[in-house]
Amino acid sequence: MSGHQVLDHVDQYLQLGRDYECSDVHLPTSFPPAWRRFGQLAPIWDDHPLLSPQDTDRLARSFLGPAEWNRLQEKGDVDFAYANLHGRYRASVVKQRLGYDMAFRVINTRIRTMAEIGLPLDHIIPLTRYQNGLILVTGSVGSGKSTTLASLVDFINTDRQDHILTLEDPIEYVFESKGCHVNQREVHAHTDSFAKALRGALREDPDVIMVGEMRDLETIQLALTAAETGHLVLGTLHTGNAPRTLDRVLDVFPTDQRAQIRVMVSESLRGILSQQLVPRMDGSGRCLALELLVNTPAVSFCIREGKTFMLPGVMQTGKNVGMITMDESLRQLYIRGVITRDETLFRAEDKHQMRDFFKS
Repeated sequence: MSGHQVLDHVDQYLQLGRDYECSDVHLPTSFPPAWRRFGQLAPIWDDHPLLSPQDTDRLARSFLGPAEWNRLQEKGDVDFAYANLHGRYRASVVKQRLGYDMAFRVINTRIRTMAEIGLPLDHIIPLTRYQNGLILVTGSVGSGKSTTLASLVDFINTDRQDHILTLEDPIEYVFESKGCHVNQREVHAHTDSFAKALRGALREDPDVIMVGEMRDLETIQLALTAAETGHLVLGTLHTGNAPRTLDRVLDVFPTDQRAQIRVMVSESLRGILSQQLVPRMDGSGRCLALELLVNTPAVSFCIREGKTFMLPGVMQTGKNVGMITMDESLRQLYIRGVITRDETLFRAEDKHQMRDFFKS
């Protein structure tokens, strides 16, 4: 395709993104239309002219409703779930020096099962059957946290007969009530903040609460309280591995409260899934590298005593309950010929140890 004109509507670019299995579509000012396929960002067409401020203004107006347009003018940015006939997207529009920049995350409307994603069912299903406690799904942006969280909620929805409440920003996957009654609330559209929604949630008599993002002290505090008082709470954090996740949760609190919070976390934590998506060697997409921490007496002791640095060692001895470190997960993918040596080393936590592994 050459000599491209700028298309009339955002939906036309989004359709291309869907057709070519992209995770994201970018329409930025002074840059050609781009997409992210299998983790790599690249222009959709090599010879497309740069989008002008007039182009992006027209494209932004093509899909923003009056409420979103007004918020963009007032605040300078807007994030919301956008839906058209073909699917749903997490849309973000920001005003910058040159004009508008638009980014869309393509949401797969079909929720994938835990087996399809490649989660170790024997060890994760028991976590979802607790009546209370905290399950954390962590990883960097674009590591598939939302997909994993949706598959966990969908499993609970079929497996149990309970009340599930999700608090999201924005709502991504839409859950139909199956065995459970499911309510979904969107931060900004239905409530001001995660903390406010979570406080309200506790009055709704839920059994399972999914918190899209635990980013501040108040939200983390409320999630811990909910986990302690008989709710199963599933949440996400942007942290790389289990020890860092626990440090992040504890570091949010003032120093004088930390000892008490460590006890709370050591008692209410059920498990932490940390994940990253690694490009496959054959170029056919990405595969899941997964670290799993399960709260055993040894793990609980490390958390309570503030010795999170000891967790990797504890995880290596906890294989019988499914525990696995990120490095071990990467090594297994490499041994099976799924990912390259370079990717394995690049993503390893302990690069020195990984180099020794390649030498042996």
